Amino acid sequence: MALTIKVYLLNDDFSQEYADTHYGGKESELNRHYEWQDELEVTTDVENIDVIQNGTYLLAGELADGQKFSHDVMKMRLFNIFSKDAEDVVVGCSESLLANFKVNANESIEIYLKDYEPLSNPVPGIYIAAQEFPKDLID
Repeated sequence: MALTIKVYLLNDDFSQEYADTHYGGKESELNRHYEWQDELEVTTDVENIDVIQNGTYLLAGELADGQKFSHDVMKMRLFNIFSKDAEDVVVGCSESLLANFKVNANESIEIYLKDYEPLSNPVPGIYIAAQEFPKDLID
């Protein structure tokens, strides 16, 4: 069974009272609940999901000039997704970004991010607060 991961950036200006009064409780074009939404899908059979509070994420890769880099990003909420027949997957965000999350068995993960905290999304499924992003990777 596939696992759907949805990440929402909350709109700090959303007014439920306005939505209730004018749109039957629903959001409208000028009163959106979310700034944006990402959706990822793990298509293999998921065996288990471990949620790690204040974990460390290894951000590694190669710069445009071919130089390799590797940085530990601390204070992360990580969701380790274990599968029977594929490589394990990690998604997560800086603790300072996290507003709320829901894990629904092995079917879905919903992550809600705070609107007022600047962030970076260096790889799909990883959201790092600007204040915690490795400084030597910023131009």
